[in-house]
Amino acid sequence: MKIMSINAGSSSLKFSLFDMEHSICIASGLFERVTLPNSFYTIKYHGENIKEEIEMKDHATAVQILLDRLLSRNIIQSLDEIEGIGHRLAHGFDKYKHSVLITEEVMKDLEHYIPLAPLHLPAHILGIRSMQKVLPNIPMVGVFDTAFHQTMEETKFIYPVPYEWYTKYGVRKFGFHGTSHRYISKQIPRLLGKDEYKAIICHLGNGGSLSLVQNGKSIDTTMGFTPTVGIMMGTRSGDIDPFIVPYIMEKTGKSHDDVFNDLNKNSGFLGLSGRSSDFRDIYAGVEANDERCILAFHKYVDTVVKYIAEYYVEASGVDAIIFTAGLGEKAAVAREAIIEKLACLDIYIDKAANNVIGEEICISSSESKVSIYVVPTNEELMIAEDTLEIIGE
Repeated sequence: MKIMSINAGSSSLKFSLFDMEHSICIASGLFERVTLPNSFYTIKYHGENIKEEIEMKDHATAVQILLDRLLSRNIIQSLDEIEGIGHRLAHGFDKYKHSVLITEEVMKDLEHYIPLAPLHLPAHILGIRSMQKVLPNIPMVGVFDTAFHQTMEETKFIYPVPYEWYTKYGVRKFGFHGTSHRYISKQIPRLLGKDEYKAIICHLGNGGSLSLVQNGKSIDTTMGFTPTVGIMMGTRSGDIDPFIVPYIMEKTGKSHDDVFNDLNKNSGFLGLSGRSSDFRDIYAGVEANDERCILAFHKYVDTVVKYIAEYYVEASGVDAIIFTAGLGEKAAVAREAIIEKLACLDIYIDKAANNVIGEEICISSSESKVSIYVVPTNEELMIAEDTLEIIGE
């Protein structure tokens, strides 16, 4: 059985095609600059990268080109081989606690939730409609980034604001990156050799979030009502005093939209360094003794350490700390800097073991009270597995 995972952006379409009988990815790719000039796609198949510049006036065109290339390259012999399609969805409010079969009711809810994820949900909706247009008879499943964190207790998801903000307007912590956190949580029993555990998962990428997980359930997470809060990120500020917003509006004449755009797209690594949102560029600046890159590096480490320490105390100790996602899997220097600040908790890193990129490995020293792992995430496989489970019911 073949299942396709889709992650649609406003001008992009990312896909992975899985053979679910063997849980292997057959092909994957990214269609970029959809609706824009100089659009192109890249498809990875059998270790080969296939790239072509081609006009894509809309997402439906991108979908049609994708399917045509899957057939013409003999990646599949017939569209009938695709038995289900799973879509990554940024927000499911507190209604969607699990992945679901996409119906018109679900689509109406997604439209209603757009104000909660205005940068993501319109693109996800467009991706679904485009796939439905080209493949109307294939069942489609929605996999929500927020779903995994709906196991948080009220004391964790509630904000200390007027309670009516929650009851009337739904103001609460939702959490994001849930598909990645859930995938990693499923790997932990295998790593630790036991089903009962407490762990801190560090999903560190251009966007980033940590979660405290117990026996496969999310207890707490760093992102909140929006993905802007929590740790410092590539272009997002993370936690700040909310009164900074009106202060900057008054001082600069910027609108609230302008300031929120700065907090989402011009802050974090980019804002502090003035150089880049990419950690690789930041660390190159550190090695070149660039003071602002050094500042950005240490500020990032501090924000991650703060939440690890908070969750460690919240859980009265944990069994494991897991690093995942682009930065978490590849930036050994960041992992080392973070763990070195946890020595007071008897948490120690094995520097030799830590010298890895993108591999599953234990990187804690023999003296460490807590096991530390690097585990590559696989959100696309998680989406495909959910899709298979739901369409098979």
